[in-house]
Amino acid sequence: MKVKKQHRKKKYLHKLNRKRMHNKQRSTGDVKCKVLKEAWNHKKSSYRNLHEMGLANDPNKVIKIPNFKQEQLRIAKKIVNNGETDDEETTVTRVPPKIRVAEALEKEAKAPRERKFMLPKGQVEFITYLLDKYGHDYKAMARDKKNYYQETWKQLRSKIKTFMGIPKQYGEYLKSRGLLEKDENEEELKQQAKALVMDDSD
Repeated sequence: MKVKKQHRKKKYLHKLNRKRMHNKQRSTGDVKCKVLKEAWNHKKSSYRNLHEMGLANDPNKVIKIPNFKQEQLRIAKKIVNNGETDDEETTVTRVPPKIRVAEALEKEAKAPRERKFMLPKGQVEFITYLLDKYGHDYKAMARDKKNYYQETWKQLRSKIKTFMGIPKQYGEYLKSRGLLEKDENEEELKQQAKALVMDDSD
């Protein structure tokens, strides 16, 4: 007895744009890197483009896993040839024509970035409450009735030092309490905060 196949009735959906859907599935996304976008040649393959820029298409091929057997063979050949290396091993490395792209990306990666980390409003309120009440007496803070999570004095100290390391939030706190002098700018405040964070005694 044959099994009867059930065919679902095909419907034409007017709300779907099939052409747009197909293009969206095929696209690999928009390149946001300006340097890469300017140097890219659409007539060449992605491998060729990246190779010319001094970038790797496949990191596994560039950074090879050291092979113990190959290394031992190389040492054995060196011993047999009385310390002389084979001509095959000496390879001439060519400088890629668009090496400036790799250099620009490396420079951008090493450049210092602005810290965007901010503490949540609830934590800021709790920390400011503790600072107002106890100053920098962390052991007294640990015994406070509002310390619901029973954090140790060292945990509270690290939280306060994190808060002091955020110039925007810490600056607002100092201004509201009248502790910040008018002539102090943001750079000075950053340096003070950095010094407080670095000073991690006890």
